Amino acid sequence: MDDSQEIASVLAEVGGRLKRLRNRRGVTLTRLAAETGISKSTLSRLEAGQRKPSLELLLPLAQAHQVPLDELVGAPEVGDPRIRLKPRRRNGRMVFPLTQQPGGPHVWKVIIPPERGEPALRTHKGYEWLYVLSGRMRLILGEHDITMGPGEVAEFDTTLPHWFGPADDQPVEILSVHGSHGERMHVRAAPRRKHGPA
Repeated sequence: MDDSQEIASVLAEVGGRLKRLRNRRGVTLTRLAAETGISKSTLSRLEAGQRKPSLELLLPLAQAHQVPLDELVGAPEVGDPRIRLKPRRRNGRMVFPLTQQPGGPHVWKVIIPPERGEPALRTHKGYEWLYVLSGRMRLILGEHDITMGPGEVAEFDTTLPHWFGPADDQPVEILSVHGSHGERMHVRAAPRRKHGPA
């Protein structure tokens, strides 16, 4: 079905939808005409599909029936906004991708089980922002060796040698935002409080 056929099909259903809305409200054509300023004969022809619905007719009808315009014309519903990307295992870690756009920062939820052996530091292009959701995270960054708890955040240039994982024998769950082109997180500061007179 091409675009013009699809539009014609959508418009053909408007009349029946208008009639159902009016009947549901228990409103007569005469009363609806008074509410909208549209003649009774025009309303009757619209409901019967003999009059093409235009914006100047649909706007007052949407207002009278108290429904959004897209409901009158049967616009397709917005798809489910939830992201349903499959988790994957990477180097023993469970990685849940939370973004799917090709460019810009990428966001993951990562669950890291306790790991054996010495941490292997690595470097790569980009900038990383880590937020500890649960557990305790050890972050080695250059000469720094830091332990972080839930609610703590770290931000660093990934060209510095780094490693992160559980700080103890329990898994750690983190939110990771990585900008491969060096994009940094823009954290909006809280508004300044106005100080009253001393």
